[in-house]
Amino acid sequence: MPGTVLLLAASPVGKSRLVDAASVLPVLAAVPPAVLSGTETANVVELADPLEPQAVLTRLRAVAATPGPLTVFVTGQLALDRRQHLPHLALARTTPATVRYTALPWQWIREEFRLRSPGSTTLFVDLHADADAWGWLRTHTLDSGRNNAVLGRIAPPPPRRTVASPAYMKTIATILRSGWRPPVEQLHQQAFTRLGPEAYGDLVLTVPPVPVAAPAAYRPGGPRAQVPGRAVEVDGSPQAAAAAPPQPQDPHVQVAVPPVPVAVPGGSSYRPGGPRAQVPGGAVEVDGSPQAAAAAPPQPQDPHVQVTTAVQAGRHQEADALAAAHEHAAARAQGPASEQALHWSEVRADLAMFARDSARSCRIWLTVAETRLAAGQAPDSPGVEKAVDRAHHQWGQVRDKSRAQELGTLLAQLRTRVPGRRPGALENVRKQLRELQATPF
Repeated sequence: MPGTVLLLAASPVGKSRLVDAASVLPVLAAVPPAVLSGTETANVVELADPLEPQAVLTRLRAVAATPGPLTVFVTGQLALDRRQHLPHLALARTTPATVRYTALPWQWIREEFRLRSPGSTTLFVDLHADADAWGWLRTHTLDSGRNNAVLGRIAPPPPRRTVASPAYMKTIATILRSGWRPPVEQLHQQAFTRLGPEAYGDLVLTVPPVPVAAPAAYRPGGPRAQVPGRAVEVDGSPQAAAAAPPQPQDPHVQVAVPPVPVAVPGGSSYRPGGPRAQVPGGAVEVDGSPQAAAAAPPQPQDPHVQVTTAVQAGRHQEADALAAAHEHAAARAQGPASEQALHWSEVRADLAMFARDSARSCRIWLTVAETRLAAGQAPDSPGVEKAVDRAHHQWGQVRDKSRAQELGTLLAQLRTRVPGRRPGALENVRKQLRELQATPF
């Protein structure tokens, strides 16, 4: 089925402009429509610095009505109206005083895509927030609809008299110009990897796609289909690509919890479509002949499977309790600085991220880093750097100002010992702390 692509780049003209949104359009336009959409063919609708919110709404409704996959690239500037304090996408005529009348309410984007089938809509977002919107984001989430995949970033206001560049979206376009479109989470992660220190302090949007179908038989470590819905090669043989549910992931965090493997009924002797064993009181009949019924020994279950099952069912507290129990058992048996105990600590940090508790995730990563350092690991060792980098990333998602200040102070202390491989990390923390301290609670 053909796909549809909407390229929307909008920012005010004049002094209110924070980002040169339209500069990304020539780069995106150089990407073949099919690559932008991830389908065999696609139609592209482009809106460059539109003037009227109603005109944008008309285009939103048109693309929302298309039956196939829809991919939306939104680049621009986020602003708040002064009456209701709701987020808007600033358009060409928008000024701080006229947001309510000249900008596009973000709610319209959510509402127009609300009735689309789950998993059919993907939004890539590169926004720069003005000062009011950035403060609002400390305590609110930009709601883009629960049925949509939303990936991207919201950057803080640039320095005065500076017009920022939509670096995330340009990086996405540059990757796609290779002619191959990786899975959206992988594309998102590659873009942030290339951005490097420029992404520090951004709010990262990583709402994964809504799974449409359950996996057929995925096992951790096995071959992965890269192009859903097309023929792929698995172990050298062409196979139909099975749609696997994506795992929540942010650009710096590798998911530590594997997906749930599909259990095979009856153990290894079960063959789909073959004879079914009937059990009459201890003996079984196979092909009409009585056979002795051998009880298969129970197989120990990977504890990660139990954790993943709870996460996928939305039981985040249960998942954390299971991981905490394994963490405490490993600490008692092997010590709190053992790799097994630290592994479960890292799992808990990821679980907190899945539960959208960025403060708890940040705190756990900070504890992991401190534990590794206290155990004698070098500040530039991979385990220490990974923990501090992920604590830094999660800290950027904390909305509560008091908790952000508390955790930021701890992070700054760690960054003096573990600067990481990206220049400017410590200064980024200090800059964000200064902004938090200057903003009244």
